[in-house]
Order: sequence, then C-alpha cells, then structure tokens
Amino acid sequence: MRTGKFGLQVTAAVTGGLLAGAALAASPYTISQKDREFRPREIIIKRGETLRFVNDDGELLHHAYLSSDTFDFDTGDQQPGNQFDVVFSVAGDYTVLCGIHPKMKLGVHVTK
Repeated sequence: MRTGKFGLQVTAAVTGGLLAGAALAASPYTISQKDREFRPREIIIKRGETLRFVNDDGELLHHAYLSSDTFDFDTGDQQPGNQFDVVFSVAGDYTVLCGIHPKMKLGVHVTK
C-alpha cells in the first residue's frame, strides 16, 4: 500500500517538475512602459512567443497597439500596474506604438 502512494507521489513530482519547466521556458518577455517609453526599445523574438506589456509608469495611462497587414493587437487603455500579453504568431518586423504618447515606439522582429 505504501509503495502505491510513494509511486504516485514520485510520478506527480516528476510530472509537476516537467510542467513547471515547460511553463518556465514559455514565460513571456516583459516590455516595460515607463518614462513614456518602451523598455527595451527593440526586441527579437521567435514566432509564437509572448510579449507582456506592463504599465509601470507611476500614474500615467498607456495604450500599446500594432496595426499591420499581417498582424495587429490593441491593449486598450492600460492603467498603472496593468499588464497585457500578446502572442506574436506571424513572423516579420513590426513597430508597436502608444495611442496616448506618440513618441513611444517599440521595434519587434519576429523570426520563424
């Protein structure tokens, strides 16, 4: 009886470890919106990877968006402390803008 429980515990621990490792490998890249700029200002990612847009700019609203022929998204107005995840599913070169602060630009190069 103890062996059965032990076997289940080992299996759960191994499976949990594999799932945690997979989740860790798939964690998003964080794009900070601070001092009215995206940080970093440019990033290279693989198709299918995620960018997490975080408004950590004190009391300022931000509104990240991208509109292209092949891919688009819109975070809407982001209150300070809010975050928004975007999966870049199409390879290409993109410029993300802020609808509130027109000088904010983020270059995203998505590889295959």
